[in-house]
Parts: sequence; structure tokens; C-alpha cells
Amino acid sequence: MTRLIYKLIYLLFLLNIANAMNAQSVEQAKKWFSEGKYNEAKPVFEKLVKQAPNNASYHYLYGVCAYKTGECEAAETYLTTAVARKVPEAYKYLANLYMKDYRFAEAAKTYNEYIELLTKQKKQVEPALLKLIELAEKSQRMVERVENIQIIDSVTVNKENFLSTYKLSEEAGSLAPFKDFFQSEEQVASTVYMNELGDKIHFAHPNVDADGRYNLYIQTKLAGKWGDEKRLAPNVNAEGANVNYPFVMPDGLTLYYASDGEGTIGGYDLYVTRYNINTDTYLTPEQLGMPFNSPANDYMLVIDDVKNLGWFASDRNQSADSVCLYLFIPDPQRTRVEDNNPAVKRSRAKIAAIADTWKAGINYAELVKKGRSVILKQKEKKKDFEFIINNNLVYYTLDEIKSQEARAIYEKYRKTNETINILEQKLDALRIAYRTSPASKKTELKPTILQAEEQLYDLSAQPAELEKRARNAEINFLLKNNR
Repeated sequence: MTRLIYKLIYLLFLLNIANAMNAQSVEQAKKWFSEGKYNEAKPVFEKLVKQAPNNASYHYLYGVCAYKTGECEAAETYLTTAVARKVPEAYKYLANLYMKDYRFAEAAKTYNEYIELLTKQKKQVEPALLKLIELAEKSQRMVERVENIQIIDSVTVNKENFLSTYKLSEEAGSLAPFKDFFQSEEQVASTVYMNELGDKIHFAHPNVDADGRYNLYIQTKLAGKWGDEKRLAPNVNAEGANVNYPFVMPDGLTLYYASDGEGTIGGYDLYVTRYNINTDTYLTPEQLGMPFNSPANDYMLVIDDVKNLGWFASDRNQSADSVCLYLFIPDPQRTRVEDNNPAVKRSRAKIAAIADTWKAGINYAELVKKGRSVILKQKEKKKDFEFIINNNLVYYTLDEIKSQEARAIYEKYRKTNETINILEQKLDALRIAYRTSPASKKTELKPTILQAEEQLYDLSAQPAELEKRARNAEINFLLKNNR
């Protein structure tokens, strides 16, 4: 009997130790959770939620850990259970998860249920929650109107040198980092857009009068020097917003830029406006829809009219130091995705797969190649004259003529033509003077006019002959040299 009592005491001792260790483990996991160390806390709560499946708090804690570590499917399962059991904070995280998955209608519903629960429990409802509901509803409207843009390529690059991916034709202008363009040591995270002529730039830098927020500026080059910078209008540089990453279309009026101000659906959003020459103001900026904008940062939209291609940058689904560059075909009509399946529109809005945006039977390989190449502006050919050799060969400068003999004859042909032109102008002036002069003066002018007419007559037949000789000399030279 005594031996049995000792065993029981020993078992109770072990059980107490196990409970103490378990309690210690739970407390440590909760400490990690409060410190944001979700990877460390997650395995503990995963074990606890299996041991105590009816414990709503464990469902919430494990669901948040899964959410924070990117395991969204598991997070939704456990947070949904926690919400069903009225764990208040679970509502917020579940709604955030819906937002992340572009299920904005479900997010708005869950936020509203969270507010109802807080109200019943007589707890304070933060104004930020009401803003989140507005954001979810606005985002849902964007999904329903998602544009049917063909995104033909995407590439993930380092944020530090993402501009190198933009391969613009010369007519579209150029982009450069602020520090490189201005040769500055300032830590300014901005880009400079310069137009094709190289006489106007748009850029951003912190504004000391706006709490250091970025504003857009413009400078014009006059007499080879950049003039004083001019801050763009307040409806572009909105109060309380960072405004950055400008691009101007070749019309010089249409401005694309990014802003993180009031009304954005997350971080930087893309906007477009136009300059009104008559009023020296910008029209009310228009926020672009999806898929251009997202709950992440979206910026640096550029459209190259020569290539009929555009780019925009987004850090959606990217690590902190990376950004994804999307290459797309601009659609001036801004047609929408016509599909009754909400999942299809949601997928297109979030750019789940760029191949989903492609049209059947189209090979985009050449367009992608064009997008990755620099197209230099075709320089206008210098034309001093037009010397036709044959149906397939025309010269426009003396340097193009291969035969020295032909070049010398053609030079003589050009000089003879110049002499003829000078004589014709001289004759015209003499004849006018003759018609308006008295008889005595006419007698004096007559021999001069006759001499000039005789000179002109002698020269008039020469150009055709000289041109013919030059052509024959060039043809003979080309034939002789197999050119």
C-alpha cells in the first residue's frame, strides 16, 4: 500500500512539472506573440490548438501567427473559428486577410461585424475602422470595373536600380534617379523625367514647407541653363501627401504620377492629370483603377507611344528590397473585363497570372523583345541636293559620290546652277529697272541686259550635260568596282 502511495505522489509530481513546463511554454509563446516573433510562437500555438480544439483564444493566436508568416489558408481557417466564437481581435485580422486576397466585400462585412461586436461590448470604435470599411468598399468597386489590360511581361528587380528596366525610345524622353541627374549626395528617393528636347524636367524632392513630404517640381532650360524650379499646383501636390515618380507624355500636357495621399487604396497609387494651357493649371487628377493600383505601392507609370507599350512598378507580393515591373499594351478605350464570375475579376485585378490577360492566338514575343530594347530616334538624313543615279540609288551629299571624277563634275554642275540663279536674279532686277526708267536710262541699261541674257543662254544648256556626265562617270565607277 505504501509503495502505491509513493507511485501516486511521484506521478502527481511529474504531472505538476509537466503543467508548469506547459504553462511556461504558453507564457513564452504569448511573450513572443506580443513582441511580434510570430515564427517562434507559431509551433507552440499550433500544438496547443490541437490539444484544446475548443479554446477560441488558441485559434485566434495561431491564426494570427499563420497570417503574419504568410500561411493565409491556415490563417483563414483558424481566424474564422475564432470569429465564430466572438474573439474580437480575430475579426480585424480576418478582414485584413480578406483585403489581402482582394475579397473586399467580405472584408467590409467582417469590419462591420467587428464594429457591431465592439458596440455591444460598449468598447470604443476607432475612426480608423470606419476608414477601412470605406477603403474596402472603394476597392470592391475597382475590382468590379477592372480594366482589360494585356500585361505581356513582368520582371522582379532591385528597387535601387529599377529604372534601368525602362527601355524608352528617344521620343518618349528619359528617366534618371534624382541623385544621378543632379549629381547630388542628398538621400532623395525620386526620379527625374526629361522630355525629348532636353529642355524640361519633372521631378520630386522633400518640401520643407510640407513636413518633408515629397512634392513635384518642374524646371525649364533657357540659354543652356536650368531655371528656377517651380512647384506644381496644389491639386497635384495634395496637402498631407507624398507626390513622386512623374512622367509626361510627348504632348507635354498629360502627366502621370504617384501619390500616397487621401483616397489611395494602399501606399502610393497612380494618378493622371492634364495641364490646361489657357488657365495655367492642372485638371482634377484622376486615380487609375485596377490592375494598375493595388493595396501595395504602385508607381512610375510610363507610356511609350513609339513602341505602343507601357510600364508600371508595383511592390505587391514582393520583398522589402524588390519591385515588380509590368509591361503592358495601353488601351485608350480603357475597356473593362466583362465576366460574371467575381473570381475572374478578382484574379485580373490582383494580376494573379499575366497569361490570363493575353488574347487568344497572339504571339507577344516580338512585343516583349521591343519592350526590352532601346529604339533610337531615326535621325533625318542630311540632304544638300538630290542626285539620282538610277531607280535604286540617290545621293544627297557630295561625300556619298564614290567616283572622284563624278564628284568634280557634279560640283561644277552645282556651281553652274548657282551662277545661273544669280544671273536670273540680276536679269529680273535689270528688267524691272528698265521698265520703270526714263528713255535715257533705258538706253544705258539695254546693253547690260543683252549681255546678261547672252551669258544665261550660253550657260542654260550646261547643267543638264554636266549632270549626265557626272551620272555616267559614277555608274562606270560602280560597275568597274562591282558596287
